[in-house]
Amino acid sequence: MQPTIISTLFTNELRPDFEAAATISQVQHLASYNWIESDHPTIAIPGSPNLWSPRWPTQKRRGKKLLKVPKDSGLLYIAQNAARHPASPMEPLFRSLYFTRPAFDIGAVDIVTDRNNIRKLLTFINPRHNRSRLEDFTIQIERQGRTMLLCRQEIWTRDFIPRQQFRGFGHEFENAATSRRIPDSTGHYRIVSYDFAGLSCLVRYETDGYISSGEGVDSAMGRSSPSILDPPTAISPYSALRICAGGQTVPTQSILEIKTKARREPVDLQQVLPQMWVSQTSQLACAYYIRDGWFERCQPKDLESEIRKWEQNYQDDLQRLAALLRWIIASIPTSGQQATLEYYSRRNQLVISHAERAAMLPPDLYDRW
Repeated sequence: MQPTIISTLFTNELRPDFEAAATISQVQHLASYNWIESDHPTIAIPGSPNLWSPRWPTQKRRGKKLLKVPKDSGLLYIAQNAARHPASPMEPLFRSLYFTRPAFDIGAVDIVTDRNNIRKLLTFINPRHNRSRLEDFTIQIERQGRTMLLCRQEIWTRDFIPRQQFRGFGHEFENAATSRRIPDSTGHYRIVSYDFAGLSCLVRYETDGYISSGEGVDSAMGRSSPSILDPPTAISPYSALRICAGGQTVPTQSILEIKTKARREPVDLQQVLPQMWVSQTSQLACAYYIRDGWFERCQPKDLESEIRKWEQNYQDDLQRLAALLRWIIASIPTSGQQATLEYYSRRNQLVISHAERAAMLPPDLYDRW
């Protein structure tokens, strides 16, 4: 039996519905956590990103100080929250939020989402915002009170790169250029709140690292030992997720995005800035390799002013993004209602349909509404 279609939308049907500028304001870091390698789904709160601490060689190669890294291979996560906790990929977001801010009023929030969902919706509006062609995608939707939950859904949550294949050096460069602050960590996630075009948003995103005040291994942070974690404990009788305390809260202005490219193909900021805008990440390190994984020395740069300029230059797209988010909200008016948002690339159309599936969150978390 085909699910009942609630609403459909083509790109050319989107019209701005907000008179003021569609900008992000009132940005606040709320919580963070790290996934920990374990037999049970385990997160550390607040956790910590990896520290930017590349150890550039003292000797030069071809007149430059170059860092050699192997090509990427082995297991990689596409959607780690779903891979490690398929029963409820959004639960770690809420557990870390209430662990850090027990009195947080979730009932005043309009949208809770992963950054990846917003990037896909923005690319639907304008394909130039992503270098990759937008493929078919699915987003799970659930409404609670005034709050719309948007849960990322992927066909595959993990990937494995055979040694004989070449898919770049990005992950290996991150490993070489940053140092782990949380033992057995496999990824650091942050939750930020802000107002976007009159919508109260909570956005979760993964980070590549952070820069200390000294921006390197000579800083006190760079010399300190990784954090010691408390033993993991069960947080709820309704969930298999375990939590341990440990790490340090890193300010938003220190969070770092790392991009790697061949020197002959410079990073296109116009395709990076939308990602940084969604999470309000201002630090970017562009690492270029010459050949065979030899990377030139690089330093992070603060792109806050470039992000603001991008926001001003693409107001038409952002006005339509705000209208698209409001279209989703209006399509699911009833608290407790579940739906599925699907994008069909062949006809460039979004379709929202009724859905019947397990609840997104454990029962005790719904009491917060």
